[in-house]
Amino acid sequence: MRVALVGATGETGTSVIDGLLKSSDGFVRTPTIHRPREFNADWSLQDLTALVRPSSLGKPAVEELKTRGVNVVSADLQGPQESLVRILKGIDVVISTIHYQALGDEIPLATAAKAAGVKRYVPCFFATVAPKGIMHLRDVKEDVLCHVQRLYLPYTVIDIGWWYQIALPRVPSGRFDYALLAPISYIFEGGETPIALTDVRDIGLYVAKIISDPKTINQKVFAFSECLTQNQVVKLVEKVSGEKVDSAKLSAKEIETSLSDIKRKDSDPVSQIQAMNEYWYSWGVRGDNSPEHAKYLGYLIAADLYPDLKGRSLETFVREVADQKARKVYSQ
Repeated sequence: MRVALVGATGETGTSVIDGLLKSSDGFVRTPTIHRPREFNADWSLQDLTALVRPSSLGKPAVEELKTRGVNVVSADLQGPQESLVRILKGIDVVISTIHYQALGDEIPLATAAKAAGVKRYVPCFFATVAPKGIMHLRDVKEDVLCHVQRLYLPYTVIDIGWWYQIALPRVPSGRFDYALLAPISYIFEGGETPIALTDVRDIGLYVAKIISDPKTINQKVFAFSECLTQNQVVKLVEKVSGEKVDSAKLSAKEIETSLSDIKRKDSDPVSQIQAMNEYWYSWGVRGDNSPEHAKYLGYLIAADLYPDLKGRSLETFVREVADQKARKVYSQ
């Protein structure tokens, strides 16, 4: 299997690279070569390619990819289609983990993938489950999927829930602060809504399995490691830290008012503050990001497909944070 990845140096992209290179499903660090005769016939050699903007080719993170056996190819997604098609010729799977502000670049990427004969396109979802009309970012992703479907390009949507790394509250001593990019300061609508959660480092573990499975072609898959309420997350943090967490309460009405104010003041439809409030409302109030609602929306559940595939537990991550062994996301 030959895989091309867009967004390889981001948090999600890095996890996908890690998962593909470590997977037991035939992903190995190798350039494109003919299979030597002495190799086991069950092996599936893989050529892993990162598509990188020309302006980013010299960045340290891109150079690091090369040292790991990843082929780095310069690609301008807004450039000539024939060039992009040529790059994608012979690729089996294209995975997009593109930055949210560049989601529109998936349109020419998917179009080129179709022309190049790509066998599976994985659009940049990799987030919480929700129906259309709740979150602007989700709606943009759904528009990309509609384009993919108009092309009749084989696809797999993969959603992974809310990251552990942005799911924890602060503790009073501040000793968790070094690892928290955006600590959850509020309990939403009582804190009893189930939330599917995943360690960002395990995204690639799930991706490697899902893209190797013919049953997931033209399907949406929900892969997550834990499903807990906010109150359960807080209790776990208190248990591990030995500190009492004091979170403010935020009602559905207060989030709705906040969103209305943001939309009146902010001309950018995908601003970070609007996106965060929409996420909170979706998973914290509506309960969209749950296995039950995912099944209703037509998702396959990874835990049902692969019962032996387990990501890290939330408690494992919280203990890493408490032991000063965690890393803040987007810090490198």
